[in-house]
Amino acid sequence: MSEVRRDTHAFALQDALDRVRSVVQALPPAALFQLAEEGYRSPFELLVACMISVRTRDEVTVPTARRLFAHARTPQEFAALDPNELARLLRPATFAEVKAQNLKVITRRLLVEQNGTLLCNEEFLRSLPGVGPKCTNLVLGIACGIPRVAVDVHVHRIVNRWGYVRTRTPEQTMLALEQKLPQQYWVELNRLLVPFGKHVCTGIAPRCSTCVLADLCPRLGVTHHR
Repeated sequence: MSEVRRDTHAFALQDALDRVRSVVQALPPAALFQLAEEGYRSPFELLVACMISVRTRDEVTVPTARRLFAHARTPQEFAALDPNELARLLRPATFAEVKAQNLKVITRRLLVEQNGTLLCNEEFLRSLPGVGPKCTNLVLGIACGIPRVAVDVHVHRIVNRWGYVRTRTPEQTMLALEQKLPQQYWVELNRLLVPFGKHVCTGIAPRCSTCVLADLCPRLGVTHHR
């Protein structure tokens, strides 16, 4: 079925998020939020988990993080791991060797510059190898309770389909949402839209015909759906 709907009115964000909130209760949670609920919620643990998640599916990220944390959970414990052993523990996450190298650099910096503790400091987080704005904002939002908008491919795709923002890249979407999205939703948006994007509002052939937002969503850019 092919259909493109026009954006004829302002998107009802609060109503949409209320509906998505009810849907995702039955879906597997986003990886970092799941790990935080399991007790891995220090800034360092969530940073490690987010680095694992880069270009890696949640179904791989969560068990990989659990296995790694069974061996090391602090910068001091990571520093003691042999680099080859760390890379082995990071598999089957993508780019395991590169991520192991970056984590070794990060732990050394933490031990030298921050007395072995990762503080809730945005500038420092952004300066770490392999850490971009998404991971920085997830750590600050989940572990530190500092409102930040974390945008991945799912968040970027969905808010553009809604017509809530009109942007070309996740980085542009983050900046646009910081200007427009009420701060009360900044952290929750990622928690809601990642599972919604994986299972309902998918990249190819989204499930528009059975979606709870069928009467709200203008489906911008959607040319084929289920």
